[in-house]
This record gives sequence, C-alpha cells and structure tokens, in this order.
Amino acid sequence: MILIADSGSTKTDWALQSASGSWERFHTQGINPFHQDRAVIAGILRQELLPKLNPDEVSYVYFYGSGVRPELESVITTLLQEAFPQAGQVEAHSDLLGAARGLCGHNYGIASILGTGANSCLYSGKAIIQNTPALGYILGDEGSGGVLGKHFLHELYKGVLSDNIRKEFEREYGLNMADIIQRVYREPMPNRFLASLAPFIHRHLSDEAVKQIVVNNFRDFFRYNIRPYGLTAMPVSCVGSIAWHFRDQLAEAAEAEGFRLGKILQSPIEGLIEYHNL
Repeated sequence: MILIADSGSTKTDWALQSASGSWERFHTQGINPFHQDRAVIAGILRQELLPKLNPDEVSYVYFYGSGVRPELESVITTLLQEAFPQAGQVEAHSDLLGAARGLCGHNYGIASILGTGANSCLYSGKAIIQNTPALGYILGDEGSGGVLGKHFLHELYKGVLSDNIRKEFEREYGLNMADIIQRVYREPMPNRFLASLAPFIHRHLSDEAVKQIVVNNFRDFFRYNIRPYGLTAMPVSCVGSIAWHFRDQLAEAAEAEGFRLGKILQSPIEGLIEYHNL
C-alpha cells in the first residue's frame, strides 16, 4: 500500500492506495516542520491520520510539504517511520517538488505553487534544477494568498477601495482595523489569516479596484519569480487554491507579462498518484 501526502500551511491532502489498487482520499490539518515542533506534528499524525487507516499495511510513504527544507526532511521521515513502522520506504520532500511532479510528471517544465504561500521552480522531470527564492509573505511570496490579503487590506484602509466594501468586510468578518493589526502583528500564523480573505476578494472581483489587486499580485509573481528562468516560451503550470480560483486573473497577468499558462490544478495529489503509481 502506498500513502502520499501533499501538505500546505492550512491542510494536508492524503491519498492511500489499497491492495486492490483503488485510492482513498482524506484530509488532516497542515503539517509544517518549520512552524510546528515534533510533538505537534506527532499529535496530528496520531489523532487525525492514523484512525483513518491501518498503519501496519502501509509499505511506502511519500510526503510533500511546505516547510520541508533539506535540513528538516529527517524530522518528517522520523515521525512517519514511527507512525508506520512496517513501511519499507519513507520519503519527505518539499511541497515545491510535489507540485513539480504533480504538474509535470516526468517531463521538463516550469512549476509553481500559488496557495497560502507561493513558490516556483524549473524542473528536470525528476528534480528541481533552479528556484527563485520565495522569501515568505513579508519579503516576497508574490502571487500568494497571503500577499493578496496583505495588499487587499492595504488598499482597504488606505482608502483606495470603497467605503461600502470596507463596511461589508468588517461586518462579515467581525473585525475593525485595530483587530486586524492584532491578528497580523501579534498572533501566530498571520499568513493564514491574510490568505483567509481570498474568498471575500473573489466575491468582489466585479469591482475593478479589487480585480486589479489580484491581477497586479500575479503580475508581480511572473515578473519577480518566473522571468529569472529566462524561458518566456515555456508554459507555466500552477497548483494551489489561489491559482485555481483566480485562474482568469492569472491568465490575464501571464499575458500582460509575456507568458502563457500550462496546467492549472487545485491540488497536485492526482498527479502525484500517477507519478508514484506502481
């Protein structure tokens, strides 16, 4: 049996192959070794994942996740080996490699993640061969939900957006400017909070100023993250909730910056199933 995971900052998508070859899918909260310690991750595996399957029947585990830097791969592999003691092979890789394998399979290409965070790479068909540093939502992460939410709030409280949108936003979220400052500067995971504003932004795309925030966020993504690869003729494939739900604005931004889109997927899990299927 094969267990595959694609983990973002918010949730983890799991796919389990049974002995008959069919695949079962389920979810847990996000697992990120950069933001969570071993005890927290072990608790998620124990309380949310293991009750959904028989750990003794899992032979292969392939985990792709945000925050799985090379120096933190061993943290995830150790915890997964403890959770699945009968597994003969356990691997942990970055969510970016998972996106590339899910989008491009065994083919050369440009792959990117546009979700709560953002990242991109040039992919050989097996491994990442070039990466523009994402730098996180404060210094970078152009195109991400976190940066989208940041720019939205900036325009909202600097008076660029209408008072009607501001009042509707504050009524729906039960927040005022002081509450938002608290959430962003004094509470944990502010990038998740900022990205959580994306559904409201999506519902107001008919407002030209709101739409322009989205398009400009994506234009920055192409300008600062994709252009350095020097391959304007190569399609750019994207995975993630922001890419999926704002794909029309993503296409508009790509065209404006001289790029074209390839695959757009909400999750790489189906592509990862195909990549790892024995």
